[in-house]
Amino acid sequence: MSLRYLLDTNIVSVPVSKTPDPVIVQRLQTHGPECAIPAPVWHELTYGCRRLPPGTRRVALEAYLQDVVRESLPIVPYDEVAAAWHGRERARLEALGRPVPCVDGQIAAIAQVNHLVLVTANTKDFAPFKDLKVDDWTRVGRR
Repeated sequence: MSLRYLLDTNIVSVPVSKTPDPVIVQRLQTHGPECAIPAPVWHELTYGCRRLPPGTRRVALEAYLQDVVRESLPIVPYDEVAAAWHGRERARLEALGRPVPCVDGQIAAIAQVNHLVLVTANTKDFAPFKDLKVDDWTRVGRR
C-alpha cells in the first residue's frame, strides 16, 4: 500500500489524549499503512514530550512516540523540493497580506510535493496554501 495521508501533530496526538476521539482513532487504525508524518511534526511531538516534567505522563508519551509513532509512521523529510515550493508559497501569501507560520508552510510543502493529503484538525491554518489537499478527520460522521 502506498502513502496517501500526511498527519498533522493534532491528529497523531489523539490516541494519547485524555479523551481520545474514537472517530480519529478508527481512521488511524483503518488508514495506518497509508499514513506518514512530516519531519516538522516529529519535531513538535518530540519537543512537546521533552518539555514535560519527568514522570508517568512523560514516560507514557515517550513510549508512544518510540513504540507506536516511530515504528508505524514513516517520517517524510523537508527537502530541497519542499523548501522551494514553500519559498514560492510564502512569498505569494505575504504579497497577499496573508503570512503564515513557517512550520505550517513546511508541513504544507511536504504534503504538496509528495502528493499527500494533509490530515489536520486545523484546516483553516492550511486553507491559504494553493492546491493543497486537506482533510479534517474530526468531522467524519458528525454532519
